Amino acid sequence: MSISLVTGPTSGIGYAFAKALAAEGSNLVLVSRDFSRLGDVASQLHARYGVSCEVLPADLSDIDDSRRVERRLRDDPFDLLVNNAGYGMTEPFDASDVEAEQASLDVLVRAVMRLTHAALGPMVANHRGGIVNVSSVAGYLPRGTYGAHKAWVTSFSSWANVHYRSRGVSVMALCPGFVRTEFHQRMQADVSGIPDWMWLDAAGVVETALRDLRRGKPVSIPSTRYKGLTAAAHVLPRTLVERAVRRGR
Repeated sequence: MSISLVTGPTSGIGYAFAKALAAEGSNLVLVSRDFSRLGDVASQLHARYGVSCEVLPADLSDIDDSRRVERRLRDDPFDLLVNNAGYGMTEPFDASDVEAEQASLDVLVRAVMRLTHAALGPMVANHRGGIVNVSSVAGYLPRGTYGAHKAWVTSFSSWANVHYRSRGVSVMALCPGFVRTEFHQRMQADVSGIPDWMWLDAAGVVETALRDLRRGKPVSIPSTRYKGLTAAAHVLPRTLVERAVRRGR
């Protein structure tokens, strides 16, 4: 039976991944800093799908916690790693707390790099496995530190897929746009001006992601509308792109 590790599985895209993988019969290792919700999700998925759901409480901004997850990834030849944990910040960069900025960098970049590294060794040795690093279309735009972190994730994942797919391991960056989750609510972001057509459903995003991963794609951008928007970002005059994102961090 296959085994998958998902970070940030208690809501949103991470929960949708955990649910989809459990429905396929994969045993799960679930990683989150929210121990109470982590246990609830594990119990729910085990009861519904009959798969094993191991809980691994960890705050990935903490290096010691990250190392515990890395050790777990080296214990078994995992079939799939989903690096989904993350959060956003609403304050302008000059007004934000630099320690909060560091924690964001640690979760969105350092943890992705370290967990990917830990998973790759056993996967390459077994000539099979997949890694999904949840990025964002924000990485294609000048969107402050969040966009910069996601640009790194997309570039890193694309390179890793080129380098390791001939050795049986697929690595893919998942780049959604706005998804209906708790993400914006938790960061107290005002999304009232975002039109309905820009919102995606988490289950649909995950369905597309798993299909694209199994096709060997280095980057998955769910929905034709976001594919069009990211393509436009490359060809539109820079001044127009900057004007469109000026309100962001």
